[in-house]
Amino acid sequence: MTERRRISSGSAFEAEAGYSRAVVDGNDIFVSGTTGYDYAAMELPEDLVAQTHGCFRNIAAALAEAGASLDDVVRVRYIVTEADYAATVFPIFGQYFAKARPAATLIVAGLLQPQMKIEIEVTARRQG
Repeated sequence: MTERRRISSGSAFEAEAGYSRAVVDGNDIFVSGTTGYDYAAMELPEDLVAQTHGCFRNIAAALAEAGASLDDVVRVRYIVTEADYAATVFPIFGQYFAKARPAATLIVAGLLQPQMKIEIEVTARRQG
């Protein structure tokens, strides 16, 4: 039987909304849409660049808890609230995924709260 476990960010919203930050199923890791929310300070930075780095920080933490890293990501979905944000965030994506080079999709859409500018969802596969 394959391992299946949930990873939590510690946010009370996970229980309220019925989801997990990530789910590990065997070697596959599914990380929910993640914003740049700083859970230690309980705040969301206003700046797009800071929010983007925060997304990756939160995703990397979930992947590390699952025994993986950003280098193990095979699929990524980016959601931004403005198409013009692409020029700003593309180089940041390239920094974090220089090695993994996952299959990717960029979507322009509204997010849950108006101050949210970006959300990132990934799927990773642990080696081994």
